[in-house]
Amino acid sequence: MLVIMLWQAWQADYGPKPEIATVVNPPINNVQEELPTGVAAQTETAEKAPVTPVNAPAPAAVVAAANIVTVKTDVIALEIDTQGGTIRNLDLLNYPVEKDNTVVNKLRSMMGLSVSEKKPVPIRLFNSDEKKLFIAQSGLIADSDSVTAPNHQTIFTKEQDSYTLQPEQESLTVPLKWTDNNGLIVTKLFTFKRASYEITLEQKITNNTGKAWSGRQYSQLLRVPNNEGQGNILTGGLRAYDGGVIYTEKDKYQKISFDDMAEDNLDVSSKGGWAAMIQHYFASAWIPPADQENYFYTKALKDQRFVIGSYSPLKTAVPSSEIQFTSRLFAGPKVQPMMEKTAKGLELTVDYGVLTFIGKPIYWLLNKIHSLTGNWGWAIVGVTLFIKLLLFPLSQASYKSMAKMRKIQPRLKEMQERFADDRARFNTEMMALYKKEKVNPLGGCLPLLVQIPVFMSLYWVLGETVEFRQAPFILWIQDLSVQDPFFVLPIIMGITMKIQQSLNPAPIDPIQAKVMKMFPIVFTIFFLFFPAGLVLYWVVNNTLSIIQQTYITKRISAADSD
Repeated sequence: MLVIMLWQAWQADYGPKPEIATVVNPPINNVQEELPTGVAAQTETAEKAPVTPVNAPAPAAVVAAANIVTVKTDVIALEIDTQGGTIRNLDLLNYPVEKDNTVVNKLRSMMGLSVSEKKPVPIRLFNSDEKKLFIAQSGLIADSDSVTAPNHQTIFTKEQDSYTLQPEQESLTVPLKWTDNNGLIVTKLFTFKRASYEITLEQKITNNTGKAWSGRQYSQLLRVPNNEGQGNILTGGLRAYDGGVIYTEKDKYQKISFDDMAEDNLDVSSKGGWAAMIQHYFASAWIPPADQENYFYTKALKDQRFVIGSYSPLKTAVPSSEIQFTSRLFAGPKVQPMMEKTAKGLELTVDYGVLTFIGKPIYWLLNKIHSLTGNWGWAIVGVTLFIKLLLFPLSQASYKSMAKMRKIQPRLKEMQERFADDRARFNTEMMALYKKEKVNPLGGCLPLLVQIPVFMSLYWVLGETVEFRQAPFILWIQDLSVQDPFFVLPIIMGITMKIQQSLNPAPIDPIQAKVMKMFPIVFTIFFLFFPAGLVLYWVVNNTLSIIQQTYITKRISAADSD
């Protein structure tokens, strides 16, 4: 059963993925194609309002340096395009694409193997490259054709070219400004905080036009699907959901895949909530105010571009007054405690699959042990020990049953030879012997069956939890989320499995016995490509099982001799 479940997980993670169908939309040459189309946002006047013609999204084109504002904090570095205040090319400074494997390189050098001299390059979450396009847009939609409103294609003015969060600063604000000929002034303020992946957006509307202005704010994420497959067998990666997500009070956490967006436009409303694009380890989410009714939407644009976002309720600025819209953008790693503080339900972007109810407690326990040890590898060892202690009564009963099975093994073989020509008689006598000796032939399977969901949950926890990404353990294990670079742990796992197998009674059936002997080899091959953290769990579990089983077997033997 375990082999079958592992094979199914293997196929799901490493098997061929269906290609996303190309979205064919009629040519549209104005910005309206990228604006919200929800019922609440549509008006005849808005549809008739003139817009600036564009043939392609500006962020995908070459943008002059004069139109870019660079921002750097202690955790992120990004660019803000003055065309619309679009956030692009956001780098996560504390999360390199490849770890600086100094320890592994030294070991490889000692062994005469080639070493990598690559310098760490940070993960780029938002990207203006056309093939990897992923940007955060925002703007306003006017409710009347008598006034204008700047959208994500409107040119703003900047005060300076670059901003850097200084050591003595706790926050940093970047302003952009737009003014029309009638006296409407819109100021966009992006606020960054120290040690935070949250960006606060404020859009202030100062109405000096002499007549009322009404409009809405929208904030959206535009992205092309990531065609670079995850879960490469050679890297020990896991398949993770890559696409859109929304959270509403009614339906809670919902995945909106690119296929779903291509099939139909989303249009739902909810108090609070958020809209996001998520990927392996990282997430980007626009989070509107929780105390207002927000309208969430998706759109499939031409050239396989997809939009997910939200727009606000209508607000009105009377003459000589000021109103403001706010929203927050989260762009960073899926660290659950941090996301829980950011927005309700945002931590659900860390997806442990159908076994989330087991995965969440495992993560909680790992996090608690890590707070004591400071090492995620030792946290795995601690969790393994805890699970073993939790299952001790079941394991003890199982090992007692196996010890009794081992004791009656010679008698079973003798019965098999005696009733070689009468299979029915042999089965009857065998069951009678089991009953007499109070042996449960399936007792040895129970601990393994109980551990299957724990094992599969840990598989997803290690694969989805960003804290394990590039987390070192000891010696050559410098990244628990990928395979052992020297395959030492899988080989140790195979050896411990063979030792554990030798402690169990061999099956009477010779074919079954041969199949069982192949298990350590088969599992070792499987585990060669599994994350080192998962193999570590199995090695520690097997080692504890060997100690436990040896102890119980000796106790039973001593009791029988007395």
